[in-house]
Amino acid sequence: MLALVHLMTPVPAARALTPPPIDRAQLPAAGSPAPPAATEQNGGCVTAGTTTSAAATQLSALHLSAVWPLTRGAGQVVAVIDTGVTRHRLLPHLLPGGDFVSSGDGTQDCDGHGTAVAGIIAGAPSGEFSGVAPDSTILSIRQSSNRFRYTSDPGAPGVGDVDTLARAVRSAADSGATVINISSVACEPAAAPPDDRALGAALAYAVDVRNVVVVSAAGNVGGSCTKQNPLGDAAHPGVPDWETTESVVSPAWYDDYVLTVGSVGPSGAASPFSLAGPWVDVAAPGENVVSLVTDGDGLTDSRSDGPDRKPLSGTSYAAPVVSAVVALIRSRAPQLTARQVMARIKDTARHPAGGWNPQVGHGVIDVFAAVSSDAAVTPVPAAPRHPIAASHSPDAGAALPSRVALIGAAACIGAVLLAGGICTLREHR
Repeated sequence: MLALVHLMTPVPAARALTPPPIDRAQLPAAGSPAPPAATEQNGGCVTAGTTTSAAATQLSALHLSAVWPLTRGAGQVVAVIDTGVTRHRLLPHLLPGGDFVSSGDGTQDCDGHGTAVAGIIAGAPSGEFSGVAPDSTILSIRQSSNRFRYTSDPGAPGVGDVDTLARAVRSAADSGATVINISSVACEPAAAPPDDRALGAALAYAVDVRNVVVVSAAGNVGGSCTKQNPLGDAAHPGVPDWETTESVVSPAWYDDYVLTVGSVGPSGAASPFSLAGPWVDVAAPGENVVSLVTDGDGLTDSRSDGPDRKPLSGTSYAAPVVSAVVALIRSRAPQLTARQVMARIKDTARHPAGGWNPQVGHGVIDVFAAVSSDAAVTPVPAAPRHPIAASHSPDAGAALPSRVALIGAAACIGAVLLAGGICTLREHR
């Protein structure tokens, strides 16, 4: 295994909270995506609000016109593990990656979330709109949905958990993804962290065996993330605080394997909803989002055209910005390992005045610096890829295990979550 990449700032020697050690025996077996049990649709699909204006989107400050002469992400496959990605005229490079929710192929999105995420990454230029890496390919894996439920558990509000997320990560890595975007998180109190050992093993497999960069949302305050984590320790500025953490976020807390992204607004200040944590690495725009609509061929900037219309915002939309930057870097410098790419993004971010902090990590991403730095094109040996043998295979016909809810980077839409319930990632409301 390659040496771990650590934060630039020192980590306290004693941690009151740590993710479980990586247990390779927990790695899900290779296999075709499929739900772990029978599911059924629970209500109609989301209808998104539409917009015809993309003059000033959340991506305007990235100055992509200076970056695209260097790279547009060609040759990179970004796996979007989400609610599915609907086929859209502005997603010409969309591949089906499988379905853990129903019997589709990954190109169905009843929740309207995964399509918006994919558009931020790889939406083709159209008028004033474009994704960050428009020549990259999207591999869509539908892993969660709040519009489906398990037939044997009709009271649960949705489908998807950390175990199916682990299987989806393994599937994406084995399918040739060079980047994995995870805009869904499981959030639990620090006193009762999730049992996500299979996910930890899958992340380690993706990064150190398949040489994939994994990007995750930091999560939003709301829903199951009921408490904001400490915003810093005045006595130890710039030092991640694992001892007083209130809310645990998975997969973000596997900090050695995941590039975790917080949200900032147009001014570059941390979004008030962005969940802080010792695992936050960088930040990216996540407010007033414009991306692709699910039920049509245009653009969306909200969840509804009705009286509840509110702008799309959330760390779920900041994460794909960074995933797209990873695609840009890997397209221009394919010899860099996953860990080297992760380090480049942190090193070239616009660092906060006080050093690392738990809201924006090492700072807001600087796309041009990350892509154009001389260090990014210095040849280095790639990590060897040796398969890890899995010691068990999930039984698709077995009873469902106790589930850790996948929640949004904001409060979930719909009913209040029940214990163990599922809620897919949503925008900040």
